[in-house]
Amino acid sequence: MKLPHAENAYVEERKITAYLLDPAHPAGGSKARFFMAFGFRASEWPVFERALIEHGRRHDVVEVEHTSYGVKYAIIGAMETPDGRNPERVRVVWQIDHGGSRPRLIGAYPF
Repeated sequence: MKLPHAENAYVEERKITAYLLDPAHPAGGSKARFFMAFGFRASEWPVFERALIEHGRRHDVVEVEHTSYGVKYAIIGAMETPDGRNPERVRVVWQIDHGGSRPRLIGAYPF
């Protein structure tokens, strides 16, 4: 199964710049170091946004979780990166909120 409504997926800029690509973030620092090692930069956050969305479109959903906020979809697969090394196992989690139809990024990390 593919991510439902993947063509409408979106990533909030702050999720990237203040979390996933912020090495000083208490919870996101290790993720930032991982993604930055492959050439992603907060100053060029749309590059990471496009890679995350493409990851969600290309790979199959491996886990579905129903929560009080909506439905979460976990996807594991290779991610295209600026330096071309493309790590094979990146887990990206999307959520479609109750009453919504647009998947929004919840998190991403090496798996």
